[in-house]
Amino acid sequence: MGLKNLFKKAFFTNSSGILCSRIFGFLRDLSMASILGAGIYSDIFFIAFKLPNLFRRIFSEGAFTQSFLPSFISSKKKGNFSVAIFLIFFSFLVFFSILVYFFSGFFTKILAYGFDDTTIMLAKPIVAINFWYLSLIFCVNFFSSLLQYKNNFWVSAYNTALLNIAMILALFLANGKDSYEIVYFLSYGVLAGGIAQILLHCYSLYRLRFFLLFTLGFRDLCSIFKENNKAKKSILKSEIKSFFKQFFPAMLGSSTAQIASFIDTLLASFLASGSISYLYYANRIFQLPLALFAIAISTALFPMVAKMIKNDNEFEALKLLKNAFWILVFCLCICVIGGINLKNEIIWLLFERGNFTRSDTLAVGSIFSAYLIGLLPFGLARIFSLWLYSYKKQALAAKISAISLICGVVFSLILMKPFGAFGLALSSSIAGFVLFILTIFAFGIDKFKNIINDKKFVILLIIILVVEYAILKIFKYYLWSIYVYI
Repeated sequence: MGLKNLFKKAFFTNSSGILCSRIFGFLRDLSMASILGAGIYSDIFFIAFKLPNLFRRIFSEGAFTQSFLPSFISSKKKGNFSVAIFLIFFSFLVFFSILVYFFSGFFTKILAYGFDDTTIMLAKPIVAINFWYLSLIFCVNFFSSLLQYKNNFWVSAYNTALLNIAMILALFLANGKDSYEIVYFLSYGVLAGGIAQILLHCYSLYRLRFFLLFTLGFRDLCSIFKENNKAKKSILKSEIKSFFKQFFPAMLGSSTAQIASFIDTLLASFLASGSISYLYYANRIFQLPLALFAIAISTALFPMVAKMIKNDNEFEALKLLKNAFWILVFCLCICVIGGINLKNEIIWLLFERGNFTRSDTLAVGSIFSAYLIGLLPFGLARIFSLWLYSYKKQALAAKISAISLICGVVFSLILMKPFGAFGLALSSSIAGFVLFILTIFAFGIDKFKNIINDKKFVILLIIILVVEYAILKIFKYYLWSIYVYI
């Protein structure tokens, strides 16, 4: 199969899997909105789920995969290296989860500093339960990284659906119980979903003989330390050191959107009740096109570009990057125009029922439009940052992300008082533009000009967006207003 066809197959596999996962995710959110609404109990769960979910996105969509794959590709003893990395991370995360369990009050206060003491007491056990998901999801994303090396993408794409299904089942079982008990059911549903995600990976890992790789790697690793083989030990230490040299900067460099969202949640705890939930629901919808197109494309693109660059084939890598760029520009621009024009209609259709009222719809719709402003820069920054990761320039990517993150926090502090949660979402989009501009400068202005220098695509994009805008205006004026006024 040709490289271009392989990329397209990987992209469509990722997109279809992500779409399936997000459909179940929206069904989950719809159920949560109907049962819990947007209030203190939903805020408690979202706070508790925020930190493990943040780390999930860092591991699955950023730092771990983008640091592990280049190191795994260049490793001389892949079994030793993979087992060593797994044991280091898993041991640390289990220890961290135990720490959170015993000091849940302290960590809850960090997550939601604006909560009063009564709410902190309610949130403590929920935070402790949800944090165990972090160890489970590391296993999931470690296995996914190995499968991506073999160009196996379907498991990584579809596995998140199991988490959403588990949470939906938890809501179904908790139906009719009091709100706080429902939050407990949801939290244990998260853990059940994590276990199901691990089990899904076992089939492909077994079929691709990775269990044999783990077994041989573990045996070899034990013999290295048992026999004190200094030569092999030196090689392993060098590879692990090289990995962590890339990983720590990449934790910041690939996670700007997630960290910005986390800070937004922290700041929103100082705003009116329900602000955290408004941000969550709006960000969930914003994440759909980002995941469906930007993450799906970057996941398919990264292992191919990394292998090309390792083989000194930059010309073919740039051709593949250009192809990915224009696909992403068309998809995201269409989403931005459509999302902003139909912001309230989308929220109404998805969430307005039960305890989720019309005022909640208008608030979430406004925040959603602010997030959408940053969709294109955030999406494009992902694929260009892959170029830096492939060249092992994680430190440079981290500096760029740190600058954009600082800009986002500064604007959040400025805008949150006059504009509330809307100002926090807008600040996140401003940070996205800063991230994109700085990433392009690092990638290379001349190379970027060569990628965008295609008049045919530019004209076609303008025509499509103008037609889309006209159709949406006609739709809203003549049809939608018949059914709902917003």
